[in-house]
Amino acid sequence: WPSIFSGLEIITNHVTFSHRDAGGSPSLFDLLVGLGRNHHATLALADLHAELAYSPGAMVYIAGQVLEHSVGPWLNGEQVVIAHFIKDAVHDRVGVPRPSFPM
Repeated sequence: WPSIFSGLEIITNHVTFSHRDAGGSPSLFDLLVGLGRNHHATLALADLHAELAYSPGAMVYIAGQVLEHSVGPWLNGEQVVIAHFIKDAVHDRVGVPRPSFPM
């Protein structure tokens, strides 16, 4: 199916340590879709000192290169995340300018 994203990653039952996404652009947002069943995961945004409920059905847009983020251990169930992202190198390769910051 058509997508504005140049990459898609499926992450299952994986603790993600605090990081910023390499290869993206600061002006681009990543879409994280939380799936699975019966888990109580949280998405931590260290730069904002925030933790978001990351239950099945949650959808979060973040600037993954700008905001340090992580998903720690959860209590029960199965966790699946579909991460949609755009790599800046893809824009460079096809000669498309990087999108500017939203105003």
